[in-house]
This record gives sequence, C-alpha cells and structure tokens, in this order.
Amino acid sequence: MSQPSSPRSPLLPAGVWSALGAYVAWGLFPIYWKFLKTIPAPVLLCHRIFWSCIVLLVVLGLTGKLKDLRASMGRPRILGIYTVAALLIAVNWLTFVWAVNAGYIVETSLGYFINPLLNVLFGCWIFGERLRKLQWPALLLAALGVGYLTILYGAVPWVALILAVSFGLYGVVKKVAPLGAIHGLALETIILLIPSICYLTWSTVQDPKLITANSTPTWILLVGTGLVTTIPLVLFAAAAQRIPLVLVGLFQYIAPSLQFTLGVLVYQEPFDKTRWIGFMMVWVALLLFAVENFFHQSRVAARRKQAKQEELTSNSEAKVST
Repeated sequence: MSQPSSPRSPLLPAGVWSALGAYVAWGLFPIYWKFLKTIPAPVLLCHRIFWSCIVLLVVLGLTGKLKDLRASMGRPRILGIYTVAALLIAVNWLTFVWAVNAGYIVETSLGYFINPLLNVLFGCWIFGERLRKLQWPALLLAALGVGYLTILYGAVPWVALILAVSFGLYGVVKKVAPLGAIHGLALETIILLIPSICYLTWSTVQDPKLITANSTPTWILLVGTGLVTTIPLVLFAAAAQRIPLVLVGLFQYIAPSLQFTLGVLVYQEPFDKTRWIGFMMVWVALLLFAVENFFHQSRVAARRKQAKQEELTSNSEAKVST
C-alpha cells in the first residue's frame, strides 16, 4: 500500500514573498504618482497623510490595538520622538512625489541607492558603531560616484541627497522609537493630520478647482494613496518577522532598481553614457557593501551557533558528571 505523499512546501517562504511584494510595490510607486501629476505635490502629500491615517486607524481598530495607540499618545517622550519622525517622513514623501512628477525618477533611485551606505555613516556618527575594513572602500567609492554626478550635473543632486538624508535620519529616529511599524506610522500621520487638513482647506479656498476639477478616477486614486502607503508597510513588517534581516537588506535594492528602470526605459528621462559612470560607482559600492555584509552576518550566525552548541555540550557533560 502506497504511503500518502507529504504536502509540498512552498517554493519560497511566506516572508520572502512579503519582502518581494513590499519592495516591488515601492519600486513601482512612480507609476501611481504619475497618474496624479496634475495635482500639486503639497496637496498630494496632505492627501497621502490623511488617507493613510484613516487606513492605519482602521487596521488598528480591526486588530484591537487602538488602546495601545491611545496610551502612547499620552506619553510626552513618545510624542517627541514621533514628531521628529513625522517631519522627516513628510519631507521624504513630499520630495519624492514632487521629483517623480517633475521628471527626476532616476535621481530618486540614486537617493535610495545611497541610503544604505548613508545608514552606515549615521551608525558610526550617532551610535558609535565601527566600520569594518571592506565598508570603507564601499563608502569612498559611493562618495566618488556622487561627487562625479555633482560635477556632471553642474549642481549637487539635491533630490537624491534630500531623499537619502531624510530617510536615513528617519531610520535613526525609528531605531530609538519604542513602537512597532504600524503603530509608529499611525502616530506619525496623526501628528501630521491637523496641519494637512488645514493646508487642504486653505488650498481649496484659494483654488476651488482642486476639488471640482478632479474626476472620479482621480478621487479614487487619491483615496487609494492610503492603501498604497499602508500595504507595502504591512508586507515589510511581516517579512521582517519571518526572514533574516540580512536577506531583507538585500531585497531593499529592488525598489530603486525598478525606479531607475522606469525612469530610463518607460518615462524616457535623459541618461547618457557619462551618467552611467557615476551610477556604476554607486552600484559597485553597493555590491561590495552587500557582499561584505552578507559574509559578516554569516560569520556572526556561525559563531552564535557554535557558542550555543558548546553551551549545550557543556550542560550535557555537567549533567553526566553529577
């Protein structure tokens, strides 16, 4: 009699699919914002904050976690931390939306390529972390790439730098922030909610066409900004809980790679051979950084495994001796 076959395991773990979903969604963001290019960037930012706040509150309500959010809002230290985070993410979102619709998608991708390397520098300056040997040439090469592009553009690539610095500092703040990803972003949007409503009201009074000229599809897309902001975040949170952070770190290059591809191939942004040189410097730096980080994390995991095995062996020998 034949044995029943065991159920097949999925080709990829759920955490991997979650990470892929999050970073692919972030990489395809420019397509969504291009559909809303007729709306001023500050107005888009306010809509994103408003509808994201609504979606996040619904999610927390359905999961029975609104009480935790209310408790957090009564603690001045938490409010202070998340006010700083809210201002940083608002700058990041505003710059990104403006840049996409102004024809700087390629430069936005450069910002998010630079970001992981900038995080290393912030770790050294702010948290006293030390650079490992192979991280130094990676950072130097990335700096040379940005310097080359600055000379080529004839001006500092400020869109890329604002995105990289604001998101890097946002990561620093979130490192010391006590709340989880969903709770934290919910509190940030609540902090920004009243200023956003005030700005939307003032803008509508100044230009009533911001309300009347928008078609039904446009309004659907505006409401949808809450979902496109929240869904990747939920997927990312799920991935971070299920797969090693070193793997999550490697996935982060998917988003700027997709943005770069969209900018060059889909939206035909100018990108000649001379710009390839600057981007290649940054990409090689990232490759060096990613490979070094992968092997470092592998060595750390191996040492922990060995230490745990030695501890188990020691405990077994102690039991035998007694």
